[in-house]
This record gives sequence, structure tokens and C-alpha cells, in this order.
Amino acid sequence: MSRKRRNAADEPHIVVRSSIADPARDGIIADHVHDWHQLIHLSAGLMTVWTEEGTWVAPPGWAVWAPAGIRHSIRFIDASAFRTLYLRPEAFEQASAHCTAVSISTLMRELIVRTTEIGMLDPRDPVEQALITLIRAEFHWSAMPGFNLRQPEDPRLRQAASLIVANAPEAAGLPSLARAIGMTTRVFERRFSAETGLSPGRWRRHSALLVGLERIAAGAAVKAVAADAGYASSSAFIAAFHKAFGVTPSRFFAAPESR
Repeated sequence: MSRKRRNAADEPHIVVRSSIADPARDGIIADHVHDWHQLIHLSAGLMTVWTEEGTWVAPPGWAVWAPAGIRHSIRFIDASAFRTLYLRPEAFEQASAHCTAVSISTLMRELIVRTTEIGMLDPRDPVEQALITLIRAEFHWSAMPGFNLRQPEDPRLRQAASLIVANAPEAAGLPSLARAIGMTTRVFERRFSAETGLSPGRWRRHSALLVGLERIAAGAAVKAVAADAGYASSSAFIAAFHKAFGVTPSRFFAAPESR
């Protein structure tokens, strides 16, 4: 279906825009900011969404909400079908002011597909107004099961998080990591936990699981990923993966309807 034609006179009335793309594996949308809210969604594939408030790994059954004015970037871990919506802020005043996960129901997925076919939604059109009403009603702000990693706000703690992710020598232990950012070990632990909701050790382990998830999506064997993440066996890694994400790796990469 071709997209509906619009002109400049329609612009003030548009409340939902859409975007479609089919990025290849390792494709990147560099960090940027929108004046409109964005519902970042894939109908197929896997992506990592970085925002100023945290990082998410999102499969097709989930989307990431990036409010207007929030800087964010997207990396496509696997070949993907990018189907995303942009919402005029004044038309969606009930929307969350913070980045969060959105559970994508079967109905919501179809609403996104229909909107991308039309291109934009104008409430002066009765059918398009009905779609807007359904989109508002079908939003489900949800606690994404383990797919997110909250980032600290303090610049020094962000530096520590970067050192952990990079497996830098300074991150080999808490004392050396704290020294690298100019804090005592006790202060570092307390402040890092307060800002991320996880102790540095748990944050490190969860980060390793998210990296492992990305590598499995890229074709790496679970056994190799488990060994690189420091697990004694594949079964130990699978158990940790299940505890964090609620499913095993094989179930995670199954079609959303079969999970």
C-alpha cells in the first residue's frame, strides 16, 4: 500500500508520524534528539537502544519509549525490520516523561504496521482518529524483564561503567576501579548502587549477559559465549540467562508468538 499524500496545510494537524527501514546487522543510528516522542520498535530482529537514562536490548515483542528531548542511539544487533512511531507531545500528554519499556501486544503491533502503511495520522480523518485512539489505549508501560541496564548519572560513575563494559585493567577489582575515578571503595559502591539499582558486581554480571545475548544473536555458540563471560559451563550460563530474562536463549530468539 502506498503512503497517503500530505501537503504543508496538513502539517499542523498531524499527531503521529512513522518510519520504516530494514537495517543490516550492526547498523547504527547515531545519537540524536527528536522534538516528538518516539516509540522505537522492531517487527523483526534485535536492537540495543542507548538513552541518557539507560540501555535496553529489545526483541520484537518489546519497544523502547524515548520522550521528546531525550538523546538516544540505536544499534541493530541482527538484520532487522525497523517500524517506529513519532508522537506529537501535546497530543499524548499522558505519556511517560522518562525512557521506559513498552510491551507490544498483537494489537499494538498491527496498529504500528497500519500506521506505517498510511505514513502519518491526522485526527480530521475518522479512520485515522480511530487508530490514534487505539494507539493511546494500547500503550502498556512495563518492566522489561532484565533487558535494560540502568546507567549512572554521575560523570565519574559513568566512567566506571564504561571501564567495566570495556573490561579495562582498572576494572579488575572494586578498589582499583574506585581509585581510577577518584573515590573510596565504600563511597563508590554505595553511590553506584544508589544510581543504578545494582551493586557494581551485579551490574558487571548483567552487562556481560546482555553482551552475551548480542553475541548469540550474531551467531556465536552459547558454549563460547558462556566461557567468555566467565561461566564454568553452558548450563550455568543458561541458568543465569533464564534468571535474568525469564527465558532460555533458545526461547528468547523464538518468534514472539511462540515464547
